[in-house]
Amino acid sequence: MREAICNTSPLLYLYRLGCLEWVPELFDSVWVPKAVVSELRKGQKRGYDVPAVTDFPWAEIVQPVSVPSEWLALDLGPGELHAMALGLENPARVLLLDDALARRLAHAAGLPVWGTLRVLLEAKDRGLTPSVGPLVDRLQAAGMWVSADIRQRVLTLADEPG
Repeated sequence: MREAICNTSPLLYLYRLGCLEWVPELFDSVWVPKAVVSELRKGQKRGYDVPAVTDFPWAEIVQPVSVPSEWLALDLGPGELHAMALGLENPARVLLLDDALARRLAHAAGLPVWGTLRVLLEAKDRGLTPSVGPLVDRLQAAGMWVSADIRQRVLTLADEPG
């Protein structure tokens, strides 16, 4: 199986779907940057319903050695920056990212990237869910922006009617 590095949004969205238990089913090892843990704690302190990463035995909290200085000027959060830096240091690990800019940078660096929607597709492929369409609808209701084209592409890949 694969190993992953997870940013904040996939953790948050999978938690809101009640599907966070799929992560250890899809990956042998999951690293979560300390910055992601901090972002989630800040959300919790503000009253948001967010996962407590330390409650999940499959999540290993890690810190990158360094973050490329040219990335610091970009409009990315600490979680994305640290996840991508860990990806550079460990390029065989799949980066779980949803932010478009972060995904473009990671792809440009040659890193493997999955978004939350890919996790749903993989979960269906592994028999963890019978369909992704209702989950995509719930993601959109939970605040994830999914264009009509992307939604249709995901449903086509899942072999589900649009």
